[in-house]
Amino acid sequence: MTPEFALHIVKQALMMAFWIAAPMLVAAFAIGVFISLVQVLTSMQDSAFSTVPRLAAFLTALFLSLPWMLSQLLSYTTGIFGDLGRYAR
Repeated sequence: MTPEFALHIVKQALMMAFWIAAPMLVAAFAIGVFISLVQVLTSMQDSAFSTVPRLAAFLTALFLSLPWMLSQLLSYTTGIFGDLGRYAR
């Protein structure tokens, strides 16, 4: 295995982790920005008001994107295990 090939495998793993985490992070970010705007407009600075909706959005995004995430992880894992012979060289 050459160093370039090892870097390619690591790059694929990091990109897969990014794409798997992206739906939940985008949902939490969007709700966080919205809640922050509401807090600025209403001058309400309650920490529970910002935490609970963000957590709810994160969990909703997790449950909605879970089938897609599992299929992506399954195809990635199948590809990695399918190329084990190539990695051993």
